[in-house]
Amino acid sequence: MNITRLPSGNYRIRYSENGKRKAFTIDHKPTKAEALKLIASKSTLSEFGHTFESACKAYIGDKKNILSPSTIRGYEGLIKQISAHFKATKIENINLPMVQSEINDYALKRSSKSVRNMSGFIMGVLRYYGSDIPSPKIPKKSNALPYIPTKDEVIAIYKESKGSKYEVALLLAGMGLRRSEICALTLSDLYGNTLTINKALVQDYGEKWMIKDTKTTESERIITLPDYVSELIRKNGEIYSGYPSTINVYLHKLQDKLGIPRFSLHKMRHFFASYMHEQGFSDKQIQDLGGWKTSNVMDTVYKHALETEKARKTAADCLGNLVTHS
Repeated sequence: MNITRLPSGNYRIRYSENGKRKAFTIDHKPTKAEALKLIASKSTLSEFGHTFESACKAYIGDKKNILSPSTIRGYEGLIKQISAHFKATKIENINLPMVQSEINDYALKRSSKSVRNMSGFIMGVLRYYGSDIPSPKIPKKSNALPYIPTKDEVIAIYKESKGSKYEVALLLAGMGLRRSEICALTLSDLYGNTLTINKALVQDYGEKWMIKDTKTTESERIITLPDYVSELIRKNGEIYSGYPSTINVYLHKLQDKLGIPRFSLHKMRHFFASYMHEQGFSDKQIQDLGGWKTSNVMDTVYKHALETEKARKTAADCLGNLVTHS
């Protein structure tokens, strides 16, 4: 919903219904609650306006031009997981106990992160349509540290993947590239030893693969590749042309063969950040090389995990010395 003042002094109320944009004007500036009631009175969906499900679809429709395809697919996935009863309830009849009950049921088999995402989506839709109910209680954010591959594990993966069609993709992941960035690269992005990263391969609303701009403007960057990697790309005549998900499938097979813990390709990006920090690179340098928007990822995740691991090792050494001398 959007309310704007017209040159005539009247006010236009814009809203979306079933993905279609609609508007009407009134002679005074309405409150959000009044505008919501006016929209409900004009709605063709029912006598009283939007059900939660129709509100979700309208909410996505209103933001379709500013949300990424992956975000929209995520929202649509969340809608499917909301109970039929809640989706059929009229927006104006939804209260905090109903939202809390929905979140409680959803949380039974989901991680705290998934629950936070669902709660944020539900409350986003409700507040978009003028609801002022408070947010439900959700599980505390997990303090579990992310798994960061060790240098030995990464080297073992590099060695085992030599000569395979996935070698370049794995090498680039260890240099901080996202899977979507790796899969969008072409030979034209490589000049000498410099690689320009300015696009990503993502799925659209219909789950078809498409090339789009990178995740953020900060993700656009130029990096310098080691001679071995740039020469290997030219020798292969490509960077990676397979299906995105098969990189992880191959990676898991390597991990099982090598007897190391399974982790996703994205965890190679975790390794890159922590390893660069260990080598003395500044947060700003790591941020620029990896295409992060802010240093928050380094501060709250990678650095913290690295420093925690160092503290554990130091503590173990100290305690070990104490035990051996007792």
